[in-house]
Amino acid sequence: MREVGIVGVGHTKFGKSGVPFGHLLSLAAVEALDDAGIIPGEGHGVDQVIVASMGAGMINRQHGVASALVDSLNLRPAMAETVENGPASGASAVKLAFMAIASGMADVALVVGGEMMRVVSGWEATDFVATMLHPEAEYNYGLTLPALAGMFTRLCMEKYGIAETDLARVAVKNHANAMHNPVAHIQLVPDLAAITTDEDALIINPYVAEPLHVYDVCPVSDGSAALVLCALDIAARFKHKPIKIAGIGQATDTHAVAERAVPTDLLAVRLAAAKAYAMAGLQPEDVDVAELHDAFAILEIVEAEEVGFFPRGQGHLAVRSGATEIGGKIPINTSGGLKAKGHPLGATGVSQLVELTRQLRGEAGGRQVVGAKTGLAVNFGGFGNNVVATILTKGEE
Repeated sequence: MREVGIVGVGHTKFGKSGVPFGHLLSLAAVEALDDAGIIPGEGHGVDQVIVASMGAGMINRQHGVASALVDSLNLRPAMAETVENGPASGASAVKLAFMAIASGMADVALVVGGEMMRVVSGWEATDFVATMLHPEAEYNYGLTLPALAGMFTRLCMEKYGIAETDLARVAVKNHANAMHNPVAHIQLVPDLAAITTDEDALIINPYVAEPLHVYDVCPVSDGSAALVLCALDIAARFKHKPIKIAGIGQATDTHAVAERAVPTDLLAVRLAAAKAYAMAGLQPEDVDVAELHDAFAILEIVEAEEVGFFPRGQGHLAVRSGATEIGGKIPINTSGGLKAKGHPLGATGVSQLVELTRQLRGEAGGRQVVGAKTGLAVNFGGFGNNVVATILTKGEE
């Protein structure tokens, strides 16, 4: 199996886009191609293009977006596919590009993840996201992702002693990181006391799905992110030294959350991370920086436990101690995470790897983790029913 690395990254600003969906994808793609030193056109050398998007057909009324992107970027006759795996679409697309190169079918692949979700109302977006739930057991009864997350959070609070202020600490940390990320959706650091203890706290930070508040939930975002992958044996052709994709793991759990043996466990996260560690030949203690899928603040805490950074039930204590801050034991969501950077569903898994690549290159500016050589990303689909974990490593200087 050929080894695979990342040689180009691109990222639009997350938030509300003012351009058509296809143009939004192109912006990140062109930046990634330029970062790799690839000029589209004859002899471009891109063999495979994969686009990750959950909502292109449903929200934007566009299908065949991968082949359209190939044509608009003059990358013909590259192979083209669109991948849909809910919020884990981005990492799934990277996995498929990895497989194409590792198998020898392709030498170079462009992966673009994108979503334009703010063309509909907040209620419509919530319903759109909820369509990934079990159709008979969950969606048809009106269940939404915030509702599931609220119940999951309550169970974790009762079982492990997590407090609402612990969730707020996650939000404040990630918003502070996002202040150093120019592509983040939200450039604002909330005051912990103001959103938790002040008498007006519930006015500025009301409940969304009790016990989750506004600041415990990610925003609805537009945006795109892109990566150029290549076989390491041809990496010398490109501008940057490659960041190696050392391990990828994927796992599934029951589609209906109520059917899980232990409803506070995220089994697919645990199994996907274990597969990625095994493939990379690494352990949790080898990871220097992580991007964990914090669509809801509780997920960062529990995922940090499931991937082995902290014992089960102690992730919130790590947040209290500052262990997950930049400069702490294991910095998590240096990008601002989904909480502050934003969460265009199909873009998120790609965006996480853009951040880790920049960290391992030493290009993260004010949010840089000094000496980072290994990064882990967890891209969380559904409510933990389809999860992809990816490990990146920096080569020797």
